[in-house]
Amino acid sequence: MEVRLSSERQQASGMPSSRSRTTSVGIPRIVRVAGAASTVLRTGIATCLVRTSAGRIFVKLNAPRLADAFAAEADGLAALRAAGMRAPEPIAHGTAAGHAYLALELLELGGREDFAALGRALAALHRSTGERFGWRRDNYIGASAQHNTQTGSWSDFWHERRLAPQLALAVANGHGEIRKPLEQLCGALPRLLAGHAPAASLLHGDLWRGNAGFVAGGAPVVFDPAVYRGDREADLAMSELFGGFPASFYAAYSEAWPLEPGYRRRKHLYNLYHLLNHLNLFGGGYLGQVRATLGLLLRAL
Repeated sequence: MEVRLSSERQQASGMPSSRSRTTSVGIPRIVRVAGAASTVLRTGIATCLVRTSAGRIFVKLNAPRLADAFAAEADGLAALRAAGMRAPEPIAHGTAAGHAYLALELLELGGREDFAALGRALAALHRSTGERFGWRRDNYIGASAQHNTQTGSWSDFWHERRLAPQLALAVANGHGEIRKPLEQLCGALPRLLAGHAPAASLLHGDLWRGNAGFVAGGAPVVFDPAVYRGDREADLAMSELFGGFPASFYAAYSEAWPLEPGYRRRKHLYNLYHLLNHLNLFGGGYLGQVRATLGLLLRAL
């Protein structure tokens, strides 16, 4: 397989805007592919290792219409790195030869798993705070659009930018039975979040076991972000949703920055967003979890 990336529409990484730019960014000349492309199930993304004049890089390919997802990923990775979290460096992204592409630093994973170090690194990331909730651009949570228009109210943000868009998708996908209980929950968000005044922390946004790894020496690294500024508890909640991390991760995080009272209830509110997204992406197999979580939260009112 041959990969050629024309400089005609290459784009510098880390741009907050999703508009196309024509720019030269000094991308290393690709001389040959060092590994075969492999398609990731459900996403349609193909990946390959590419040998360049500056060494090997990791390249992701997709349909040209999905180029903005790679632009958003590059933006998120750059933000995490700027805040001190280890993540692959985005080298370039754009469209060429009938593909959208994202070229990344190649990190060799498989080192000792130091989950305590990951917990401390996440707490340090969350210390990077802003004045408003949201982000400088919209991005994606999996294949779904994630709306990030900024606001000063956390409860408004969670209602209008997280739960409401997923509810609209769920109804369009034939799950209208959740409309009434979810609208009831959204109306009660100010009460559920009363007394909780989180900082607008920089979040990974999609932190589960599959989006973290370790390089030589046990140093943690994260990837595939869906960044925004929000309640740090949303990252911790997501980390528990699909199997979770070892206890050492949570102990180290709590030692670095203890969680506020009420987290055990709020985590279900934050994970409802991800369960709704999985319902919309993957179908009715997640409907039971959505209903159970809605019931738990409504009973707590």
